[in-house]
Amino acid sequence: MDSNLPSLSDVLYQELRSTVRGDAYRRGDPSFLDYSSMFNGDIKVSAMAVVCPLDAPDVSQVILFCRKHSIYASVKAGGYGTAGWAVGGDIIIDLCKITDIDIEPPAADGSFTSIRDMSLLNSKGKVKAGPPLLDRSAPFASSKRRREDDDELRSYDLASATVADFLYPGGSSTPFADRPPVTRRRLEFAAPAVETPQMSTYPATSSSSHDPNATLLSSNSLGSSIAMVSNPLAFNLPSMDDATTAVSPPSPLPDISSKPPSCSSPLDDPFSYLDDAPNNPVPPVASTSRLAQSMPNALFATPSFLESPTNFLTYAMPIYSHAFMTFGAGKRQKEIDQFSAANPLDAMSLAGGRGAVPYHVPSAAHPVGSAIMILGGFGFLGRLHGLSSDNLVEAEVVLADGQIVVVSHNEHPDLWWALRGAGPAFGVVTRYKARAYPVPVVFAGNLIYRFHRATAPSLIKHFRDCVKGAPRELYANVLLTAGPAGQDSLVVIQMCYIGPKIKGQEFLQAISSWDGGRCLLNEVDEKSFLHQQDSVAQVLRGKAGNKWFIRSALISSLPDDIVNKTVLQFADTPVGCTWLFELAGGALGDFEDNCIPKAQRQASFTVAALHQWDIEFQDPRCVHSAEEWIAETLAPVTLGGPLPSFLGRQEPPGRVIACYGENWARLCEVKEKYDPDNFFRNSFWPLNAQGEIIEPEEHEPQHIQF
Repeated sequence: MDSNLPSLSDVLYQELRSTVRGDAYRRGDPSFLDYSSMFNGDIKVSAMAVVCPLDAPDVSQVILFCRKHSIYASVKAGGYGTAGWAVGGDIIIDLCKITDIDIEPPAADGSFTSIRDMSLLNSKGKVKAGPPLLDRSAPFASSKRRREDDDELRSYDLASATVADFLYPGGSSTPFADRPPVTRRRLEFAAPAVETPQMSTYPATSSSSHDPNATLLSSNSLGSSIAMVSNPLAFNLPSMDDATTAVSPPSPLPDISSKPPSCSSPLDDPFSYLDDAPNNPVPPVASTSRLAQSMPNALFATPSFLESPTNFLTYAMPIYSHAFMTFGAGKRQKEIDQFSAANPLDAMSLAGGRGAVPYHVPSAAHPVGSAIMILGGFGFLGRLHGLSSDNLVEAEVVLADGQIVVVSHNEHPDLWWALRGAGPAFGVVTRYKARAYPVPVVFAGNLIYRFHRATAPSLIKHFRDCVKGAPRELYANVLLTAGPAGQDSLVVIQMCYIGPKIKGQEFLQAISSWDGGRCLLNEVDEKSFLHQQDSVAQVLRGKAGNKWFIRSALISSLPDDIVNKTVLQFADTPVGCTWLFELAGGALGDFEDNCIPKAQRQASFTVAALHQWDIEFQDPRCVHSAEEWIAETLAPVTLGGPLPSFLGRQEPPGRVIACYGENWARLCEVKEKYDPDNFFRNSFWPLNAQGEIIEPEEHEPQHIQF
């Protein structure tokens, strides 16, 4: 921390302390560094103090204090933004202590309890929306700790023990711990040309319902719904990480049984692919499909349950199509998912008993903070239920003049339109209420292959063809990333079918049928959604304190020439670079009532370059390779700007404006109404108070070594 930077004077510090109930720390206080640190270690913090408000009135007082003394605030929710806007102000408002959380089923008419009628943590006079609930993180809400360093939240190995063993064969969980920073071994011998077989495609469905009045699920509408074992603890489903999935091709797909997927067992040497020895097929695990297919369509079973003596009449199905989750802005997504898993809602059992099903808010994969709710947010549930911001139904917001308002479709409709997609430029959201959906189990996991420039194009094209026309229940991505320490880079295909194995295995069979190279690991199986949310972070091996650089785009298609150029470019990137193609579409196109434009919602893929490297390491390619790929290679198929949640540091103003396309002019009008002097300048907003375009360095903090 730079000791030459100014701190808040004694007089101002005492005034600030007297106006808020939460803690405040000046520069020089040991806790200042804890609360001002970001996940991206390459952020120079010049703030004079950090405040940890307890609620919206506290936030309001901080804003009024800043206005009185002509200083500016920045707002930190989770600390994961790579640009550093959250810590760019004179005063940092860290929302980490606003951690209320609650879940409620919809009322008979589809309505919910308004945020204004719900109690705050440790407050009196108002009631919770639902019954007493378990929040495992609550004991930590008032403790002095840096939330970003919570060991439990930074551990992602529960996603898959098999993948953890594969990526960290020496047992180290530190990303790239034993790996030189600039070298990556490439195998350049010519691989045999492989002709990719033509795969069947699957018609898109429209199983997602967004009608707030459609709250009850009838037995006649469960053709594509998910059911659950009625054991109240069954939401914590065991991961089948210790077994390699082997499935028989279902009848609608081509008969490719003569060329079974070549995937190694977790018990084998994960790096035996470097040897020339022939691959020994792995004995298949017992299939559950016959029993599952013999049950009613709405029912399913996990292998462990089918092997138990429990009668299948104890199966249950969700009562509600969705529920409502209310949470403070200090909650990060992983904490929200943990709460969801620990507090399932009642379900109906065929035997007349009671079941339980967890309900999850659509969000990006871990780790993300709550601001994802007002910046887009696309993840495993996105194709089925829309963006995070699409599922927001109400928000408590502190405006630039300190006024506290509750914003919804019926209250401040212009701000409501702008908030969902551009929220940080319009106010400080202190509490959110969002739709959550029943997700008792997912059929999900990774298929991992060695990256080779001769075969990777074939694999990516095969993936593209397999997911064309996929149903909304299927999420899928393909990413190019660094391999384990000392080994080659990898191509990782991640799939997540929102439902049981019996309904998702045909997609696994199609994707895994690629025979152009050996599959090093296939651990796709039934998992809890909570654990699946850790899967991207587990593969990325993201490390807090590293330098981070992100660029993203939305693309209309993925033609062969783009794939070929991408592979050649990635082959020359330094260690720590990950390039991602993420299947879009589905429910994203169902929403047009917020500031994220229709054109962006019609994209076929979201694309991202996610680069991290050691704080002491200098290599211009870490930045230039991402810029070149996004701005040049993908330019012919790019649709405007990226989703706002993917905006990073040093973004050209034109890319920011392109995020909102045809909605930009209206967005500026709303900004002029609610923040005319641009108090919330420490955000992505690329204009000054006069409406003039400003460069990134004028509204984001300096970087230590950029």
